[in-house]
Amino acid sequence: MKNMKKVVLALCATVGLGGCGDLSVPDLNNPSLESFQETPTRTAVLNASTGLLIGTRAGVTNQNGYVALLGVLGREGIVLDSADPRYIAEMLAGPALNGGSPAFGGNLWDNPYANIRNANTLLNALEKVDGVTDAEKKAIRGFAKTIQALDFLAIINTRDTNGAPIDVNRPFGAELAPIESKEKVLAHIALLLDEAKADLEEGGTAFPFPMSSGFKDLTPRTDGKVIDITVLNFIKVNRAIKARVDVYRELWEEALVDLEESFITTAPGSLDLGVYHAYSTGSGDVKNTLNGPNIFANPILLEDAKQPDGTTLDARVMDKVKDAKNSGELPGVIEKFTKSFSHYEADNASIPIIRNEELILLRAEANIRLERYEAAMNDINLIRTSSGGQAEIPEVLEGELAINELLYQRRFSLLFEGGHRWIDMRRYGRLEELKREDPPGMSFNVHPRFPIPTTEMVGR
Repeated sequence: MKNMKKVVLALCATVGLGGCGDLSVPDLNNPSLESFQETPTRTAVLNASTGLLIGTRAGVTNQNGYVALLGVLGREGIVLDSADPRYIAEMLAGPALNGGSPAFGGNLWDNPYANIRNANTLLNALEKVDGVTDAEKKAIRGFAKTIQALDFLAIINTRDTNGAPIDVNRPFGAELAPIESKEKVLAHIALLLDEAKADLEEGGTAFPFPMSSGFKDLTPRTDGKVIDITVLNFIKVNRAIKARVDVYRELWEEALVDLEESFITTAPGSLDLGVYHAYSTGSGDVKNTLNGPNIFANPILLEDAKQPDGTTLDARVMDKVKDAKNSGELPGVIEKFTKSFSHYEADNASIPIIRNEELILLRAEANIRLERYEAAMNDINLIRTSSGGQAEIPEVLEGELAINELLYQRRFSLLFEGGHRWIDMRRYGRLEELKREDPPGMSFNVHPRFPIPTTEMVGR
């Protein structure tokens, strides 16, 4: 990318991803990078594979990171930082997001593209490395391409119809990759995931490198041990991500096929089954900072999540929203903000990448759009009762009523996990409805997408 200032190869020797030193290379003649590209070793390749997990979580948990900024746009939460008024002035009140503002409108671009380049560097190194078996190379390729797909998805989720470059496996100094349409980017992500699946199917049973604690195996062992995710179960994760992409592309039948090959299950207690970004308080590792004192839950959540009796709250809000340790004030708003998010209360709290509860709702959505309403209502009622603590809906909802119920369930099941509310309302052409969720007495803008960073556009 035009504004890529360094290549970060996370050559991490620590199994838990803590204490990793990033190899920052501001000089393209850096011998460490050159040696990895030209004469890679088994150890370096395996460490770089683990390092992709570090790269893909970069910028997710920051106060101005992926979860928080998309949560602000989707009216899930609000950031009140007296030291930086742009959380309100640009993210909410401004006429448009500013592509020249690297912390806000121009944000959420460099980190995923840096990790995509890391993965490409790793994939290129696999062609030259000795001491890695063919099956291990296949497993690494499948893993790296799946992580690339996640990073491209984060980019197009923010840029939407502004598009993004995809042909980025180019040497520094080469002609810039063209900016492609949203449709082409999503098709490229789907292709990456399908290529990854084909590689993984020839990748043996176990990955040759350590995973983070967020990628533990999905199948309980009879001996009670917790192990890293197996290649077989990682294929199921790959299919789960593909199903999300299918839904975004409105390929409903394909979504159902991919969901069948994922880790979807209706077993009791399985809603949180999935893979996560992992954080810790260990030396050299990164904490989850979404519990910061400036991040507040939108008080409208407590109103919209009431059950039919008008008093009892949806169980998901009771689980995820708590009294804040401090209060926040917004000029022009009489009431103070007094709630924060409890699912990130600890510094080592994980952030879902994809989990079973979303998969069940993706299946419900696909069935609604295929007018298989009874099957959809079975899944919606499962989520209502097991996650929301709500009663089942006895009748079979159809059409717009079914979509409304689906969006309600996705709103609270996936609350403040990764911009789902904002993305969903955009997908269904309902962004203007978010204005009713502004603080009392305020009327903010609802930005539909992030601009491509100004620095990226220079010279195009």
